[in-house]
Parts: sequence; C-alpha cells; structure tokens
Amino acid sequence: MVDHARPAPRPDFRTKPTLTGEHVLLRPVTADDVLALMPMFLDPEVSRLTGSHDDGGLDEGRLRAWYGSREEQDDRLDLAVVERATGNVVGEVVLNGWDRANESCGFRIALVPGTYGGGLGTEATRLVVGYGFEKLGLHRIALEVYAFNPRARRAYEKAGFVAEGVLRDALLWRGERVDATVMSILAPEWFRHGGRPDEA
Repeated sequence: MVDHARPAPRPDFRTKPTLTGEHVLLRPVTADDVLALMPMFLDPEVSRLTGSHDDGGLDEGRLRAWYGSREEQDDRLDLAVVERATGNVVGEVVLNGWDRANESCGFRIALVPGTYGGGLGTEATRLVVGYGFEKLGLHRIALEVYAFNPRARRAYEKAGFVAEGVLRDALLWRGERVDATVMSILAPEWFRHGGRPDEA
C-alpha cells in the first residue's frame, strides 16, 4: 500500500540554476533584464496570446522591483532566456504555482517579438521542464494555451506536453470568448522520451 500521507520532499527552488542548450542559455532573471524584455511587455500580440489584460499601463520601476525579487523566491523559478549566438535576452521561462501535496507546478514561457519560429522556445521549454523533473523532483508540469495560439500549442507538443481538456470560454478578449486547452507532461513521460516524443 502506498502511504499518501508522507510529505513530499521540498523541491529546491532557492537554487537558481544556469541551464545551457545548443541555442539558448537559461539563467536567473534580474532587474537589469527588464529593458530587454520591455518589447515583450509592450507588444499587443504578446498580450493577446498570453491573455494579459491591460491593467492601466506598465511601470518600469514596478517591473524592476518584481524581477529584482525573483532571486529570493523559494516556491518558483524564473529564468531569463538568452540567445547564445547574440547574448541577447529574448524571453523568460517560469515554473510557478508549486503544489507540494501533488508534486506539481505550472509552466509559462514568453518570448520577445521577432524571436519566434527558430526553435528557441522549444529548447528553453525542454531545458526547464527537464530541470523540473530531474532536479526538483516534480511529478507533473502543466500549462494552459489559448485556442488562438496554435503555434505555441505545437511547440508544447514537440516538448512532450499532452492535451488534457478544454476550459470553455476561459478568456474574454476584446469581446470574444476564447477556450483554453490544459496541457501537461508527467515525469514518467519525460524520462521515457526526454522532451522529444516524436523521436521516441
């Protein structure tokens, strides 16, 4: 019989790693990254694809304070995505919403406009998801993707995420109600295909 009452070991979110891939490097995000990320915050299409409603404008000081405090977080991981060829910060990846009882986390990624389509997002996703399973000991990593973002959904599928179901009318965007698909990847799946299900 499995003892479900035992506490799960606490993942070490205090350690902020640097993860290196072929085309991207992930490192702890800092307040100084805000300038490079600003095009992402200001782009209307990024706002639409992520469902980020305008909350009255961006405050650079508030953003710098937020990103400057990520190093202290012990229940989430925020990493900058750096394109190795240029050294430019091109986005961020996040493991958040840690659920200790169920050994799970949420995942999100956002890239600066003009950096899509070259595989940077897929590689960044594989790097941080692999870290979540192999180093943090997570069992499940999940996300939601809106119906009007098929490019992102395909990138998640390429990294091993599987569609679980649909949240109907999850987003109200400019008068249109949009469904969101819940997707996840489980540790046994990751250890079977390493984020490359098409090659397994």
